[in-house]
Amino acid sequence: MIILGIDPGSRKAGYALIEVQGKKISYLASGALKFDHVDEFIDRLGLIYKSCEEILIKYQPDEISVESLIYVKSIEALSKLAQARGAMVAAFTHTHSGKIFEYAPNLVKSSVTGHGHASKEAVDKALGMIFGKINFKTTDESDALAIAVCHALNRNMRMKLMEKKTMTTGKTL
Repeated sequence: MIILGIDPGSRKAGYALIEVQGKKISYLASGALKFDHVDEFIDRLGLIYKSCEEILIKYQPDEISVESLIYVKSIEALSKLAQARGAMVAAFTHTHSGKIFEYAPNLVKSSVTGHGHASKEAVDKALGMIFGKINFKTTDESDALAIAVCHALNRNMRMKLMEKKTMTTGKTL
């Protein structure tokens, strides 16, 4: 199974792909998508959508994990992040409806390091212990890798919860 991890952003976003075979997790690829060369924010949304579609075509992941919204210092920044994240999720739902999973930043850190308030350095160190040395161009890439690993470690529980909700409501989520 191939999992795509996404660290969303309105100016740049990180992505990382891992492969899970049983209990073995392997690093496949990572990178950063840059949108800040488009001056007008509203015009970036189409680019964000298209970039996410291109990742799906290139890597064909089985499941996608996305970081949930985080606390930001201004309402304007939160609004832009939410819109960018919405454009990403919209691009993914065309082919992966029901296969997109959201994780809070503290759960990502806790899953990777064992501590929900771990520093970026602690997360990078834990990723290095799992995969060996990876030279990331941006912290967005390492964050995306941590999000993918979080999903790999938590997916069975999430799938069981989804099944339970489907059974109790009678509706497919």
